Amino acid sequence: MRVKLLGTAAGGGFPQWNCGCALCARCRRGELPSRFQDSVAVSGNGRDWWLLNASPDIRVQLEATSALAAGPGPRDTPVRGVLLTDAEADHTLGLAVLRGGADLTVYAAPPVHEALSTALPLRGLLDRYAPWRWQDTDPLTTQGSTDRTAAASAPFTLSGGLTATLHPVGTKAPKYVAAPATDVPWASAVRIEDPATGGALLYAPCLATWPDGFDDLLASVTCALVDGTFFSAEELGQAVRSPDAGQSLMGHLPVSGPGGTLTRLARHPDLRRLYTHFNNTNPLLDPSSDAADEVRRAGVEVPEDGRELTV
Repeated sequence: MRVKLLGTAAGGGFPQWNCGCALCARCRRGELPSRFQDSVAVSGNGRDWWLLNASPDIRVQLEATSALAAGPGPRDTPVRGVLLTDAEADHTLGLAVLRGGADLTVYAAPPVHEALSTALPLRGLLDRYAPWRWQDTDPLTTQGSTDRTAAASAPFTLSGGLTATLHPVGTKAPKYVAAPATDVPWASAVRIEDPATGGALLYAPCLATWPDGFDDLLASVTCALVDGTFFSAEELGQAVRSPDAGQSLMGHLPVSGPGGTLTRLARHPDLRRLYTHFNNTNPLLDPSSDAADEVRRAGVEVPEDGRELTV
């Protein structure tokens, strides 16, 4: 399975257009590489490509990736569809850029599709350009269980020889959804496996908590792209000089600290582990920082945009 990291930044990209923090200023001076908003492309055969989320930057990301270029026919494209981890605007607005693409399929948990039909009505708009298939990833039910957030989706097959499942990891709803239900799986991790080789990828860009069963999920894959939005719990508030701002309000576990993801990922030393979805305030954006050195010494990677992985 080929995995292309089209973008690795959180919402707004890096530098963020309305941010004058020290890291954004350094990026504008050319001292640090810029990054697109988070999105990934996967393929089992090098011809059929599936997007994991569709950021607002998706047009530029596709144009920058030769394997995803249009052709050979005048309206042909190797993009077959999108798997959504949630309904966040930063992960779904790129669908509007893909309008008119024929025969695309969008997989997502039912509450995500519902949000895209009502609160952020992209589905009706897009279907006026070209009818798409909107596939709910209905969860497998466990006998006797009443927890609607715990069950993974039934496996589904992607063209190109891959098998995918969505696994609930959180109940944080997008900000634009008024009075959202709080007991439904708004956020999911995507697990994609190549049955021919046994290689498996887990993509989890949004982790508000470390959910039950997530260690077992990590143990079932060979490579994991995990939420690295904030390095510390105080980082955002310090950067914008507001004690009321923080990662806990935005649904992301920090990398560092006793409850951070770096300590938890240490339980999986044989797994290839990479962070993604970096906020513009995150010191991991500077490869010479103490934070980046700490993560590297722990055996976790901080990739830049454009990296290709073989899983």
